[in-house]
Amino acid sequence: MHVSIVASSPPSQADAFQWSDESDCQVMAERLAEGLRPLLSQGQTVYIELHGTLGAGKTTFTRHLLRALGVEGRIKSPSYAVVEPHEAAGGIQVHHFDFYRFNDPQEWEDAGFRDLFAAPGLKLAEWPEQAAGLLPRPDLRLHLTPVSDTRRDVRLQALTPTGEALRKGIQ
Repeated sequence: MHVSIVASSPPSQADAFQWSDESDCQVMAERLAEGLRPLLSQGQTVYIELHGTLGAGKTTFTRHLLRALGVEGRIKSPSYAVVEPHEAAGGIQVHHFDFYRFNDPQEWEDAGFRDLFAAPGLKLAEWPEQAAGLLPRPDLRLHLTPVSDTRRDVRLQALTPTGEALRKGIQ
């Protein structure tokens, strides 16, 4: 019998929601912002992955979340820039990544993404599967599935104790 040298991850918790329209998306983003605010104000790092097809609502959710955190000005998709930095209320740093066009791991090192992910603040990543193996374990995963033009099935999965606390705050 061999002794395990790598501990297995605890089972993650997940909740299912349905957004009937964009206002439901906004409400969830605002609830998440309430839980994030104290953590980020204390200098913690929180990483959230956003999964879904094109047009599923990943950027829309991000815009509502950033507005709820006090980000002012234009909030655009980082599709071409790969990352858009923002400053939320209280000087909280936010980095919104979109790895849709990401295809070279060397780009990760050259762009300094390792340093960005290690720094305090909120990290939001769309299309994280494009950077698989380079990203840290997320605190939360948000899976968005379009059901109609306005409705979305949403699965929120916690993967860390921080994520679990945030997940419970959204319920």
